Amino acid sequence: MNYQKQKEEQKDMEAQENKEMVNHPDHYQGNKFEVIDVIEDYNLGFSLGNAIKYILRADKKGARKQDLKKAIWYIQREIDREDL
Repeated sequence: MNYQKQKEEQKDMEAQENKEMVNHPDHYQGNKFEVIDVIEDYNLGFSLGNAIKYILRADKKGARKQDLKKAIWYIQREIDREDL
C-alpha cells in the first residue's frame, strides 16, 4: 500500500471516530439504549434529562463522583422549580 492511500485511509478512520464522538459517544451508550432515547421517550425535559445523563454516564468517563454530584444538582433544581 502506498503512503498516500495509507494516509487517506487513516484520515477516513479518524473522521468516522470523530463523527461517533458527536453522534453516538461511547459514554452515552448503554447495553440496549442510548441515553438520549431514554430521555426523549420519557419526555423528561432539561433538568431531569441532564440528571439521567449524568447518572448513566457516571461510570464511563472516570469522574463518577463529579457526575453524580451534577445529577444531584439538576434534581435539586427540578425540585426547586416545583416550589415556584
